[in-house]
Amino acid sequence: MSGAGPILAVDSAVVRYGRLTAVDGLSLSVREGETLGLVGESGCGKTSLAKALVRLLPLASGRILLDGIDTRSAAASAKSWLPGRIQLLFQDPVASLSPRLTIRRLLEEPLRIRRALTPDAWREVEGTFTELGLAPDILDRYPHQLSGGQARRVSMVRALAMRPRIVVADEPTAGLDLSVQGEMLNLLAQVQRQLRLTYLVVSHNLNIVGRITDRVAVMYLGQIVELGTTRRVFDRPAHHYTAALLAANPVLDPQHRRRRILLKSELPSPLNPPSGCRFHPRCAAAQERCRIETPVLREVAEGQQVACHFPRPGTAG
Repeated sequence: MSGAGPILAVDSAVVRYGRLTAVDGLSLSVREGETLGLVGESGCGKTSLAKALVRLLPLASGRILLDGIDTRSAAASAKSWLPGRIQLLFQDPVASLSPRLTIRRLLEEPLRIRRALTPDAWREVEGTFTELGLAPDILDRYPHQLSGGQARRVSMVRALAMRPRIVVADEPTAGLDLSVQGEMLNLLAQVQRQLRLTYLVVSHNLNIVGRITDRVAVMYLGQIVELGTTRRVFDRPAHHYTAALLAANPVLDPQHRRRRILLKSELPSPLNPPSGCRFHPRCAAAQERCRIETPVLREVAEGQQVACHFPRPGTAG
C-alpha cells in the first residue's frame, strides 16, 4: 500500500432518487495504491455511491475529487478524462455488456470513443485478454455465450483498456462458485500489482473484504459509521452495527466464531431515517443522546474512526 495522499476524495456527497436519499453527506478518501472495502447491508447506498463516482448517477450536492480535480468541473469535462482515471466493474457483468456486440466490438468501443484504437493499443488489449486467461476465440462470441467467470474477466479487460488509476469493483465475486471466487480475487491482486491500481471494493461478503482490503468503511443508511484498517475493525469493531455485521458473518473455523448479536428491529426505511444516530432503534446500547444528536466520525484508536456516542467497550486505545 502506498503512503501517498488520497487519489480519490468524496466530500459531503448526497445522492437522491426522488424523495429517497441513498447517500447522505458522505465523506471518504482513498489512498493511492490501497484497496479500500465498502461494506453494509443491501440498500445502504454502496452501489449508489459507486455509480456516482463514475458519474452514472448525479450528485445532489457535495463533491468528488480525482487527483484533486472536481469531476464536475470544467477541467474534467473532456470526454476521455474521467474514464482514463476511474472505471467501474459492475455487479452483473453480462448485463453491463451490450448483447448486440461481439466481445471484440465491446473491447474496441471505449478505445474508439477516446480515438485511441491504434494497433499498439489493441495489442495491449489482446495481451491483457490472454493474461486474464481468456482464449482468443472468445473475442468472436456474444456476452450471453460466456460463463459468469468469463464475463467478469471480459469486463475487467474492457475497464483496463482505458488504463485507469482507480477501479471500483461492485460485488466482484457475486454469483461465482467458491473456486472461481478465489481465482477472481487472485486475478484482482495480480492486476493491481502489475498496473499499480487503486481499488474500491464494494461488497457485503465480509470474508472477501477481510482477505483483500487494507482498510474498510462500514456504511449504514447512506452514511459511514466506522472506518479503519481492516484488521483493526474486524478484530475490535467499535460501532455496535459493525459488531452485529461481523457476528452474523459465516465463518468456517469453529474456533473463531462470534457470539450472535440480535438487533432490536428491522432496518428502518431510508425514506424516513431515524433522528439522531440512525442505528439507535436497533442498538441495545442506545441512550437518550443517541435519539437526539447525530454522531460524527471521531478517532477511537490509531487507524480507527467511529460515528458513535458510546463505542463498544475495550475498543479505545
